[in-house]
Amino acid sequence: MKRNFLTLLLLAACCLTKAQVTPSILSDRHAMVRLSNAERYVLLPVEEKAEMANIRVLNNNNTVETLNVRLAVDKVDYFVPLEINANANFNVNVNDNVNTQPSTLNTQRSARPAGTLARARTLHAQRSTLLDIHFNGDRRTTGALKELACWKEMKLSDTFDTQNREHFRPLYHHTPVYGWMNDPNGMFYKDGVWHLFYQWNPYGSMWENMTWGHSTSRDLIHWEAQPTAIKADALGTIFSGSCVVDHENTAGFGKDAVIAFYTSAGESQTQSMAYSTDGGRTFTKYECNPVITSNAPDFRDPKVFWHKETQRWIMMLAVGQEMQIYSSANLKQWTMESRFGQEYGCHGGVWECPDLFQLPVRGTGQQKWMLVCNINPGGIFGGSATQYFIGQFDGHQFTCESKSEVTKWLDYGKDHYATVTFDNAPAGRRVALAWMSNWQYANEVPTKQFRSANSIARDLDLFTDGTETYCGVTPSPEMLTLRGKPAKQLTEACEVVVNLKGTADITLSNAKGEQVTMHYDAQKQTFSMDRTKSGNVTFSENFACVTTAPTHGQMKQLRLFIDRCSIEAFDADGRMAMTNLVFPSEPYNNIKVTNKAKITIYPYKL
Repeated sequence: MKRNFLTLLLLAACCLTKAQVTPSILSDRHAMVRLSNAERYVLLPVEEKAEMANIRVLNNNNTVETLNVRLAVDKVDYFVPLEINANANFNVNVNDNVNTQPSTLNTQRSARPAGTLARARTLHAQRSTLLDIHFNGDRRTTGALKELACWKEMKLSDTFDTQNREHFRPLYHHTPVYGWMNDPNGMFYKDGVWHLFYQWNPYGSMWENMTWGHSTSRDLIHWEAQPTAIKADALGTIFSGSCVVDHENTAGFGKDAVIAFYTSAGESQTQSMAYSTDGGRTFTKYECNPVITSNAPDFRDPKVFWHKETQRWIMMLAVGQEMQIYSSANLKQWTMESRFGQEYGCHGGVWECPDLFQLPVRGTGQQKWMLVCNINPGGIFGGSATQYFIGQFDGHQFTCESKSEVTKWLDYGKDHYATVTFDNAPAGRRVALAWMSNWQYANEVPTKQFRSANSIARDLDLFTDGTETYCGVTPSPEMLTLRGKPAKQLTEACEVVVNLKGTADITLSNAKGEQVTMHYDAQKQTFSMDRTKSGNVTFSENFACVTTAPTHGQMKQLRLFIDRCSIEAFDADGRMAMTNLVFPSEPYNNIKVTNKAKITIYPYKL
């Protein structure tokens, strides 16, 4: 994956000033900072152990943005950029260095004459931005407000450095260039491009300030960061949702318009929509938002798709511990159709991030419907996980074919959540991505500049085992394009293919004695992964664990996808998937197998 524009937010060598920002201290919890708009950004110093500070950004006496940032009290862990002239009526052409981050930089060249642009910038520089900051920490323990480290380190700049210096930054998994990421959102395919949106905090590497970040890819492997797609507004921050391609212009925004649905998380959770007429690059919010409301406290994550048989749009919503199904002819007015979930599956936590789609059943010529239900907590190994149900859907109601007590898990690792699929995928494919973390420790994993990656792309289908139908999970064929020539030693980014001859142990290790042990039991038809000695496991008491999966038959070939901080294991026939994070102090460079299992190591050419 391209990483030449990545990581730790440091003041670049070309910063225009290193002068301290001078605050006006108004009380033991309140300060204001006047910023000249001559520079493009103020770089905010973050300390992750600090209490949250609430910042209102004011221009011309009007609030233009509100955000929550852990402003540094004692020391700086990293910087985050706040664009202070984002509301100017002109484009500033910052340097064309590939290390700039397009999610926050407007790198489009202005069509105006250079002199006009210069005059506009001079005029805007004469104005100023006011930061109105309220601190929530206990001043008795943090000290006097005027002595906080943030005032010494806050700086103005026209640019900032995003060069990757993170030890655990994955090489071929999607990650945000900086900041926190959780659920993948609004994924769709159009005109040869895969669009991935995601829950993103641009102002820190812990959950907060939810917006939709945006990345695009032509091969599901190499991702390019795009400008922020949807930002918070008066209805609330922007929670998870979906996008559809409106081929027939049912909503009236144009043929093939991209329509986004998301949860507005304000005082209550409501459902809103936005539309794009440029292929998903920019969105305009619908003027009559919200489009669906409820008095339920957990009412979120709209997943929309076109149901051909009834010629209507269907929306799945996660509501507490059930899924609600709505329908619409025009994507604007919605009718409640039915509910699903009471007494079915696991109810150990809140249901989230639904999906519903049809899949072929291997070797039968049949199709069945699969309802995805992410749950947190309540996962099979604690915390968050993805369960699913198989059955039928008639455009009004989903009917599960299994007994109510049956629970099926899409992935048997600890780090696989918020799974959703791409709309409009080519060749009838059903391609899924998951957030590769767990809410038990997601805010604590040992990274700073960014937190969280997404799983590799996976193609889904169905298979039968006995009287039950299960979801088959296979690495998307695009992953094969990364394979280099076979090598004798593990690398930090590689695929390992293990041909099995019955029960076997597979151990990955390094010179530090850190190891991950996997065990396939042919008799019991189970596969397990032990990460208790994998490296750094001390950041959370919930991290060290052994995860175990059924293999639904004999496993003949195992595929392992190893990246700097993750191992994804698949039965080559798609009957087992397991995703686990690992944080070794140095990459695993040795692999040992038993019982005459044969291995092939494919270093990845990135």
